[in-house]
Amino acid sequence: MLPKKNKKYFLDTLPTHLYTRKMSFPLRIPSSLPLFSARINKIKMPQTSFSSKTQNPTTRNKNPGNENVNAGSKTELQVFVRKKKVEKNVEVTAKEDITEEHVQQKLCRPLDIEDFAYGKSCGYSWSTLPPDNWERVLEGIRKMRSSEDAPVDSMGCEKAGTSLPPKERRFAVLASSLLSSQTKDHVTHGAIQRLLQQDLLTPDAVDKAEEATIKSLIYPVGFYTRKAGNLKKIAKICLLKYGGDIPSTLEELLLLPGIGPKMAHLVMNVAWDNVQGICVDTHVHRICNRLGWVSRPGTKQKTSSPEETRESLQLWLPKEEWVPINPLLVGFGQTVCSPLRPRCGICIISEFCPSAFKEG
Repeated sequence: MLPKKNKKYFLDTLPTHLYTRKMSFPLRIPSSLPLFSARINKIKMPQTSFSSKTQNPTTRNKNPGNENVNAGSKTELQVFVRKKKVEKNVEVTAKEDITEEHVQQKLCRPLDIEDFAYGKSCGYSWSTLPPDNWERVLEGIRKMRSSEDAPVDSMGCEKAGTSLPPKERRFAVLASSLLSSQTKDHVTHGAIQRLLQQDLLTPDAVDKAEEATIKSLIYPVGFYTRKAGNLKKIAKICLLKYGGDIPSTLEELLLLPGIGPKMAHLVMNVAWDNVQGICVDTHVHRICNRLGWVSRPGTKQKTSSPEETRESLQLWLPKEEWVPINPLLVGFGQTVCSPLRPRCGICIISEFCPSAFKEG
């Protein structure tokens, strides 16, 4: 409580903005300050958004353009002025333009799980259309491959253990797939033959053999040291979990050490006669991109890995072609469409190939 003699001094020195600002709580004014209460009641508080500027109460009507007249003689008040709303003209885009823009955005966005809902059209439908003349191209490659003079025709993983019983042959196909990574077919075939001659092509025999022995037999396959260790690990897993057989699902095959998607799909196709996808190696990856058969999702760029190629190729290639496409294109890549200096001059499908005579 202020002394009576100090009431007027207190009100004259109190900054006006302290009691003119809008408050979110009720303001209780002591009854002992009648002058203060009267001044508060005379102020009408605004109800909407405002901007503020300072005016002298004695001159704001007489000199609206001069706000600094006698500024020092009276207490300055803050006067709130209502802002004018600016009308914005919004142009409405035609419905056709919105629809086209929406489709273009959908083509460029990542795949969403809703795109695969049953009965729902996907924004990527254009990428599922087969490329032009693909059947003529495939028929031309078959003609060039009719002589079956490529290494894959006699020494590919599909040929491993053909004389063995089904259970042993499945393990031979799995072992051959493991050794084939970063290795030419004739080198892989030689390693499999040496293991077979030493009776080391069953899970039990591999598990009991020394790793150094396996390493010496599979040399010179690529990364033979690592592959020898992985082969022993696979043999142990097959004995403990599958009764000496190999896994029968794609997911379980991919859990084996050293087994990637290309190998797993090949084993499912050959060993179990269960087509889960296309087996795509470096030859299939390279040739499909040269022919313009595959592209990255949402773009027309080349795929960057065999796995991307597999996913793109499976969108349009009929399923009855999924198994034969691998040895067909692998042999084509080994004899005609080689990685370096492809033989476009003798290729009978060069007129349909966008990469013909462009890669040296």
